Amino acid sequence: MRLNLTRRHMLALTGATLATAGGARAAMEKPATRTIEGRAFASAWRITLPDGNNAGTLRAPVDALLAQVDRQMSPWRDDSEISAFNRAPKETPVSAATALVARAALGIAGASDGWFDPTVGPLIARWGFGPISGDRTPRWQGLAATENSLAKDAPGLTMDLCGIAKGHALDLVARRVADLGHSDFLVDLGGELKALGQHPSGRDWQVAIEDPRPDAIGAVAGLRLPSGMAVATSGLRAQSYMIGERRYSHIMDPRHAAPVDGTIASVSVLAESAMLADGWATALTAADADGPALARRNGIAALFLFQDGTQLSTVTTGGFDRHLI
Repeated sequence: MRLNLTRRHMLALTGATLATAGGARAAMEKPATRTIEGRAFASAWRITLPDGNNAGTLRAPVDALLAQVDRQMSPWRDDSEISAFNRAPKETPVSAATALVARAALGIAGASDGWFDPTVGPLIARWGFGPISGDRTPRWQGLAATENSLAKDAPGLTMDLCGIAKGHALDLVARRVADLGHSDFLVDLGGELKALGQHPSGRDWQVAIEDPRPDAIGAVAGLRLPSGMAVATSGLRAQSYMIGERRYSHIMDPRHAAPVDGTIASVSVLAESAMLADGWATALTAADADGPALARRNGIAALFLFQDGTQLSTVTTGGFDRHLI
């Protein structure tokens, strides 16, 4: 599905902020909702539930869970498992969780023909967006993961899980909230969202859709999130800078060893697994104009926003359009 969107009739998503839609309207609905929030991964988390559910008791277990993921997979921490692997010459033991995310990353790398490449960390650092040093030539085929270890075929290879670890953390948070007895909630982790059950008004949870263009402000459309579904967005607006007429993004094109430079503005992916939605959103953004065909081949429900001057055009795949409001 493709259509042109003017600034007035916009469907837009960015990876930085997907906020809950209709805040003023929701405040008048009965029963009301309650939101708790905190900080993680240099960003924020937020859980919205029906009021009266003792939501405050969730803060400590959620903070503990996210801190554990950070200790395992953050390249910004010298003491993380992923940093230890990146310093090691060959194989390194890791937790089952880190190994699981690494296997998922390598799986998406293969299925996406390398558009998702977890070895781009040194390239990201070269362009000013990350801390990983090592071989700047992307080569995910040189990595391997078992159930409790990571391996490389050359000392300079590194692994960066930032393109998928936040989705994994979102899945864990949603599972933990459900295990603590909550059946209806919406979790927002740095702009990626996962829903369970329904809003107290009896409808699906809804999230706002933001314009991905750098000078745009505000949400202009909405998305319904059915129970058990997650949405993750990757875009060029967040974590980018301008030099002259070109915008340089943290999303790397592994085939050209440089930031993505095309007409793609953002890609959003719907899936039951937030981890897979996160990884595929990154892969499809890197693929730029090749993204829609790649999504169709892999059965991915995605919304692509391409920018041409001041206008946006959209492409949807996998039935994503059925969830738009």
